[in-house]
Amino acid sequence: MKAAVCREFGKPLIIEEIDIEAPQDGEIMVKLSACAICHSDILYMAGAWGGAEKLPAVFGHEAAGVVEAAGPGVDGIGPGDRVIVSLIRSCGYCFYCAQGDQHLCESEFPLDRECRLRDRGGRPVFQGLRTGAFAEYTVVHQSQAVVIPETLPFDSACLLACGVITGFGAVVNTAKMPPGSSAVVIGAGGVGLNSIQGAALSGANPLIAIDLLASKLETALAFGATHAIDPVAENAAEIVKSLTAGRGADYVFVTVGSVEAIEQGLGMLRRAGTLVIVGMPPSGARAAIEAVEFADSGQRILGSKMGSSRLAVDVPKLVALHEQGRLKLDELITARYPLDGINDAIAEANRGAALRNVIVF
Repeated sequence: MKAAVCREFGKPLIIEEIDIEAPQDGEIMVKLSACAICHSDILYMAGAWGGAEKLPAVFGHEAAGVVEAAGPGVDGIGPGDRVIVSLIRSCGYCFYCAQGDQHLCESEFPLDRECRLRDRGGRPVFQGLRTGAFAEYTVVHQSQAVVIPETLPFDSACLLACGVITGFGAVVNTAKMPPGSSAVVIGAGGVGLNSIQGAALSGANPLIAIDLLASKLETALAFGATHAIDPVAENAAEIVKSLTAGRGADYVFVTVGSVEAIEQGLGMLRRAGTLVIVGMPPSGARAAIEAVEFADSGQRILGSKMGSSRLAVDVPKLVALHEQGRLKLDELITARYPLDGINDAIAEANRGAALRNVIVF
């Protein structure tokens, strides 16, 4: 099969022919039809968060395709099923899974230790972010896949595997934001727009989007924001307070991986308000908090990994919202590229204007 392989941090991906092993117990092989470019992959390939533990590696984790084969013990999914494929891998019975926090599963899987990919010399090629979807095929644990209907195109469906569940879930699952709350979303990229969608469907008012790009602010309004602010041209904190009776927002969602944005978000939060950190800053980055003011104000900070998502529960709900015309997916796609054009797709995403570029096979 053909795959885009990362051999050196920060270097262009190399399109290679590699081999893939048959799925083992509890695993499925998926013939991929689409994989979106997520900034997490870009940052990993540049060496952030320690980068891939081992190279060479195939990255890509926001994917969709058709199940080609199923290993022993697979239940409820099989060849011919159309699925989304995510990095969330869960056992269903560990401490965290038993609490409903499948995204924090602590079990170790054979795929965590073994490589299913080999180059033509027989050397192992690792699956970055547990998926390895910048390729024509992937082998994943069955818990990483959810069946989707025939009516949902693969290029739109793949967005459900990460960007949508991360942004939407931060509002609905992590924050559990009640209707009528005031909300600020910092960052109107692929994840931020889905936080805006989640907040809009939750009845947020006002719903304030903050971004540096005018084009993204315009899109944020189309996705449900009631107000849009350029923090360079305007004093964002003052405007937020003016829109919330001088108090600040009930909820602030920081969807960019920036310590500065986290600190700015705290300045827009009311007493007893909640800040939700959605975007992942670099390892070692630390935000400064005036502890006594934070405690005296009774504020909360929540971390949100992958939107605290339970794939088997949340993805069907999101599909239903899309079918009802209440959740935008197609509108998140900026451009589509063939696998051979993946380096161009990544470069465009790095320039900041793209919402989601999608590789189609």
